Amino acid sequence: MLYNASDYSSLLGMDGFSETLLKTHFGLYQGYVANTNKLLGLLREAAPAGKTSSPEYAELRRRLGWEFNGMRLHELYFENLGGDGILVPEGLLAARMTEDFGGPGEWAKDFKVTGAMRGIGWVVLYQDVNNGRLINFWINEHDTGHPAGCNPILVMDVFEHAYMLDYAARRADYIEAFFRNINWEAAEGRLL
Repeated sequence: MLYNASDYSSLLGMDGFSETLLKTHFGLYQGYVANTNKLLGLLREAAPAGKTSSPEYAELRRRLGWEFNGMRLHELYFENLGGDGILVPEGLLAARMTEDFGGPGEWAKDFKVTGAMRGIGWVVLYQDVNNGRLINFWINEHDTGHPAGCNPILVMDVFEHAYMLDYAARRADYIEAFFRNINWEAAEGRLL
């Protein structure tokens, strides 16, 4: 079963995101989908050929985490964009932010500070599935650093490709544009 790249062209025209930036970002995402499919095919071919103990097989298996998570994180990222950026104060997500952070404003400060840290990667609001608690995490790479047993609620890409064409090194301006375009309905729909 092959993965198909989703069409996120409905995001074109978002405030603070140029068409060039978005189309470039969509192309990068489509590459993750293609590489995920390619690696899955190579891994399927290796098993019957008896190559599962080879170093090449091991490297393909390791690379799959990078490509698959790159695909999936971009899907979550694009899906939680395209909104008006207004969190419904009476909603379940706002209530959880109040419980775990002291309020949506305090959560937002923590999320933005995390996103402004030096480095490349992702900022993800996760929900711990064991106790329901919300936690902001910095994720360096697609395939490492994800907290086990946690569900991603809101995903923000802070690799340079997400903002450099429009904002150069002004990541804080990109983060503000991201917040203006959050689709909170999509994020809240991910709560367990």
